[in-house]
Formats: sequence, C-alpha cells, structure tokens
Amino acid sequence: MAETQVLTAEKRDGRGSRKARHLRAEGKVPGVVYGHKEDTVSVSLSLHDLAAAVRHGARVVDLKTDAGVQTAQIVELQWDHLGKEILHVDFKRVSRDERIAIDVRVELRGIPPGVAAGGVLDQPLHTLKVECLAIAIPDSIRVNIGELQLEGAIHVKDITPPEGAKILNDPDAIVVHITTPAAEPTAAAGEAPTAAEPEVIGRKEEEGEAEEK
Repeated sequence: MAETQVLTAEKRDGRGSRKARHLRAEGKVPGVVYGHKEDTVSVSLSLHDLAAAVRHGARVVDLKTDAGVQTAQIVELQWDHLGKEILHVDFKRVSRDERIAIDVRVELRGIPPGVAAGGVLDQPLHTLKVECLAIAIPDSIRVNIGELQLEGAIHVKDITPPEGAKILNDPDAIVVHITTPAAEPTAAAGEAPTAAEPEVIGRKEEEGEAEEK
C-alpha cells in the first residue's frame, strides 16, 4: 500500500481555457473537488507536487485546503496530447474508513514453464476491479505464473486478494494463460507452390494492335 500523499490546493475563481493557461504558466494545474453531498469546489495546485504524487502511484491523497484537510480520491487526470503533462484533475471526497471500488494493476511474478515449452503468454486482464478501504489501496495484485504450463490458465477465482480487499471481476474471467501458437498452413504433399503471374500493363493493348496489323 502506497503512503498517503499530502497536496496543498487553493480555491480558484473563474473557469475557461484562458484562465487554465494562466495557471499552467504559473506551474499550477486546475482541478475540482466533489462528493459527499458537499458543493463542488474549483481548486488549483502545484503541477510539480501532483505529478510527483502520480509518479509514486498515489490514488488517494490528503488534500489540504482553506477548509482543512480532506481525504480525496484521484478520479480522473486529463493529459496533454503527448501524454506528458497533466492539464486537469478531478478529486472525489472519501472517508478514510470508506470502502471504494478502484482498478488495480496486475503484476505477474515468475517464469512460466509453458513459455519454455513453446507457448505464448497472453494476459487479457492487466487490471482488476478491487473493493477496499480508501486508505488501503494495494499497489498491485501479484499473480504467480511460475507453474503455468502450456494451455494452462489463471482465472480471477484463482487469485487471493490482499487482506481486506475483494476482487469484483467475473470469477471465471481469464487473467493470464499460455496458448499454443497457431500452425502455419503448409502446401499439400507433392504440390509445389506457384506464384501468380503478374499482370503486365499494356499487354492486351499490344496484342490487339498485333492482330489489327
């Protein structure tokens, strides 16, 4: 579980792209805080601090505002077209003892013998929907694939969630499996592959001219 990050947010007045550009020029990022039947508040905060928290895997933060410290979940981040700079952030107020549903990445551990046998590793699910305390979000769900054989699979129901957490995905959904590569089609015995004769542009016209002559 990642340590809870503290971010300082200031109430902001006014909206619109012009105001947002002005904030970014000052090294700040606009955002909103909502939830718990309280008013939605527009805020701004340090882009550097927010980016650092995101890099460290923060999903829930302690948001320090004029009204005090509130625990808030980072619900949505809007990035620039290059995916490098955060343009906007949405926070949702949560209680520290509140259970929330959140996507947690799957972390594969081990080297599956099925791959050494010529199989292909396929991972249909890279995240799992997990219900847990807002202050106890796991960094990842570790899945041991060290004994996964050819044509073997690990389903959601095979995974033991972290203590206090519950996985909400379909229990029969495949998280990871080892598949056999599809065999390439081969030519029938005694049948040599033939290449299609390329069409020569102008051939018909030349033949027609020859007949007229």
